[in-house]
Amino acid sequence: MDISALQRRLRQFAADRDWQPYQTPKNLAMAMTVEAAELLEIFQWLTPEESQQLSDAQRLHLGEELSDVLLYLLQIADHTGVDLETAVERKLQLNAVKHPPRS
Repeated sequence: MDISALQRRLRQFAADRDWQPYQTPKNLAMAMTVEAAELLEIFQWLTPEESQQLSDAQRLHLGEELSDVLLYLLQIADHTGVDLETAVERKLQLNAVKHPPRS
């Protein structure tokens, strides 16, 4: 996945629709949480076992909601100048120190 290319596509998509005034980090973060809630809704009443055995239709819907969350996340990073690849790598390193492997 080419993060920079996706961000360019999202920028162009918004520009083509004159959405730039609404594409603030605050608004994008709020929209992302709405999409995250829709993601949770898929699993809301499922047992742990059912959540691991989704139907094809459920998996398709899950993919759509995961994509919505990811696309908003990419836009937030783009609009705030956060290099996600660098941030993710740093976070993984911090997590490795904070949560070392079991002996």
